[in-house]
Amino acid sequence: MLSDYMGVLNLNENEDNIKSLTHSRPLASIPIAGRYRIIDFVMSNMVNAGLRNIGIFNQSKSRSLADHLGSGKPWDLDRKIGGLFLFNFGVTGYYVSDLELFRNNIEYFYQSKQTGVILSSSYMICNIDYEDAVRSHEESGKDITVIYKKIDNGKKGFINCDVLNIDENNTVISVGQNIGVDDKSNISMEMFIMKKEILLQLIYSCIKKGYCRTLKDAIYRNIEGFSINAYEFKGYLECVNSIHTYYRANMDILDVKVNKELFYNNGLIYTKVKDEAPTKYSIKSKVSNSLIANGCIIEGTVENSIIARRVNIHKGAKVKDCIIMQGCDIKENSRLVNCIIDKNIIIEQNKELKGDKEFPLVIEKKPLFNL
Repeated sequence: MLSDYMGVLNLNENEDNIKSLTHSRPLASIPIAGRYRIIDFVMSNMVNAGLRNIGIFNQSKSRSLADHLGSGKPWDLDRKIGGLFLFNFGVTGYYVSDLELFRNNIEYFYQSKQTGVILSSSYMICNIDYEDAVRSHEESGKDITVIYKKIDNGKKGFINCDVLNIDENNTVISVGQNIGVDDKSNISMEMFIMKKEILLQLIYSCIKKGYCRTLKDAIYRNIEGFSINAYEFKGYLECVNSIHTYYRANMDILDVKVNKELFYNNGLIYTKVKDEAPTKYSIKSKVSNSLIANGCIIEGTVENSIIARRVNIHKGAKVKDCIIMQGCDIKENSRLVNCIIDKNIIIEQNKELKGDKEFPLVIEKKPLFNL
């Protein structure tokens, strides 16, 4: 149990290729697997390792994130000492770097009793044993440990992710970017382990000198100044940084092997509890290889799809290879193939919508006001 470590979730993530799902929410609170949010995975990983003090630093559009996290009770973080902290709740009219957010809330770090920090983004979907990673970090004796995964699909997957160049002593010697040229790469999972005093040193140094805009860049640019250990993660990993990878991650979850690994291997994945009635299936409904949350009414055909809470699929409707978020209403005789349907959308009768597995069709609901 990592009682002397605090968790810091830095949600300063690149949303350029997934903006159709982030108009009114941060990437971390996009629904996934029917009843979860993307942030649930990294939050649960930290809690399962024994962390009881987690700070979340978000840029803007925090309403849905704050609503989902609440007091942190589902993760056992509603505590008098430590617990869950959400910073920058609200909408900002200008871009603020994560270094500025850390500086503006620097008291949080000084008031926390823990001496170690696990720093992570949210969009790396995995179930990781942080205890083993911290053990590797402490045994290495190095200043910082970065967690990475060896991949063999770099030409199609993990595009724009950071690539680590590692020597024979498991030390990071340089950092590049995956531009889809090589299949085999060491992909950074943007998870870092270090002492709190090193994190504070990085924050103050970057603000004083002004040569870095993000904390991640500050770490990578100080490779010569710090000794950086590399810890290899060998489980399932997907980086949800585009519509395509979001769709692929959901479809992967339909695979029983991936599903068991993600939700059970190193501890359970927790989420906000909603008390709903069980899903009702009519006599004529047909469902195969799908995840369907509670509170739904299924009267049509569902194949190889993920259906969130309170979705109605009417008679004659056919849904295949789709992701349907909560509160949607799929009317009679409509046809959906390779689609992502955002929350509370109505698909009218006899409509036919079809995307492609590489380029799924996204039906989004625009916000009432542009803030």
